Amino acid sequence: MSDCGKKVRLCRVLGGAGHRALVVAFDHALVLGPIPGTEDPLGQIRRFAEAKVDALLLNLGLIRQFANSIPAGPLPALIARIDWTTVWSAVSTNGGGALRSALLARPEDALRHGADAVLTYMVVGTGDADFESKEVARTAEVARECERIGIPLIVESLARGKNVANPGEPKWLNLHTRMAAELGADAVKTDYTGDPTSMRSVVEGCPIPILVLGGSRQGSDQEALDTIRDIVLAGAAGVFFGRNVFQAADMELFLQRARAVLDGKALQPKR
Repeated sequence: MSDCGKKVRLCRVLGGAGHRALVVAFDHALVLGPIPGTEDPLGQIRRFAEAKVDALLLNLGLIRQFANSIPAGPLPALIARIDWTTVWSAVSTNGGGALRSALLARPEDALRHGADAVLTYMVVGTGDADFESKEVARTAEVARECERIGIPLIVESLARGKNVANPGEPKWLNLHTRMAAELGADAVKTDYTGDPTSMRSVVEGCPIPILVLGGSRQGSDQEALDTIRDIVLAGAAGVFFGRNVFQAADMELFLQRARAVLDGKALQPKR
């Protein structure tokens, strides 16, 4: 079985050898609703495209709407989120909520929508063996279908729940990123350990590219840029930033500066 389709599409997302990808995650509204920065979704997506980000993470509904109003100029690669989870609400209630996840579309649906890759969650550390076994089985099922049709699978592997005191602890990151690789993922979106040295050990220990998620909005744009610089030092393949992009004080400037940091250039002070 040839995997050239996967390789070509993953290259579109990651940007090729030696490049660190700047991916904007814009899939939040399905779980969190229209949080600040997401109120004008098509306008925001056009702004991301104009800023020449490498890729966008979107739900299929927004991909369809975006396709009807494609802006002039080159388009970023598209990553389709094809699942949903209650993990965020369950964690916010200190484990009191029910843990559920659901596949909302098949990889073939994403391919038909023009996506270059698909992305799904895989959560461990919940203390719920039934939930986690379903997470593993679902990831494997999606990976096999991605292999058949030639679209890359990016797994958002996370440690969350009553057994997890620190989601960024290297022991958790080493566990679930390796699990994702063993199940057939082509890349991983995951947490940051908090320092470049320990993150580098995670990156070097994982046989597939790791892209680091931004998580909640940081205190300032400069703090978010400093985190990106640390991620570069750790050797990661890039970043998945959402709220730290679309809730930035000056989104266009933030994206310019983030690209400079990822390219190894000096940060330009804001004027």
